[in-house]
Amino acid sequence: MTDYSVARADEVLTELVELVETARTIPMSMSCVLPRERTLDLLDALREVLPAELVEARRLVAQRDQLLDEARQRADELVRVATEQAAELTRTTTERAGEVTRGATEQAEQTLQQARTEAYQLVEQARAEQAQLVSAASVHQAAVAEAARLAEQAEAAAVATRADADEYAATTRQAADQYAGKLNADAQQYATQTLTELVANLQRLLGTAENGLQALQRRDG
Repeated sequence: MTDYSVARADEVLTELVELVETARTIPMSMSCVLPRERTLDLLDALREVLPAELVEARRLVAQRDQLLDEARQRADELVRVATEQAAELTRTTTERAGEVTRGATEQAEQTLQQARTEAYQLVEQARAEQAQLVSAASVHQAAVAEAARLAEQAEAAAVATRADADEYAATTRQAADQYAGKLNADAQQYATQTLTELVANLQRLLGTAENGLQALQRRDG
């Protein structure tokens, strides 16, 4: 701000003060009547000599508010995207685990059905041979025992297959939940870091503007 601008601003302020002090007082009140055109002319003159630092300070404050709003929107978008990705991953993993479980169950049922069929065939074969063999009773018992053994093995295989499928589904769901949690944590951390850096930069810019204002005020004072 030049010496002329400072002198002109002081002159305009002095005229405004004198205008208010010499204005006609309204009876029964603390108000007064000011000449509109003269007052507006003085205010326009004062506006013309205002330093550029005030305009820059206003611009920095407006820019700070805009940047903060954009940072908040970006952080909300990051959290929303991470949440959607985690939900999609959980859904896909759950569907995959369900498919694995259904496949294992179907395979176990097929194995069990095949064992029952083989056992039935053995029993029928034993019955057919019973009329031809002298030791029909022992053959029948052996066939029944073999059929029971096969059925027991099939049942055990079916139970083990179901257990393996359930364990795989639980492990897959746990891994999906951990990955979804990591996505949310990474998004929160990135948003926090971005906002922290942005606030630091804005505080630095605001400090520069405030120093300019204080220097101007000291100079005007």
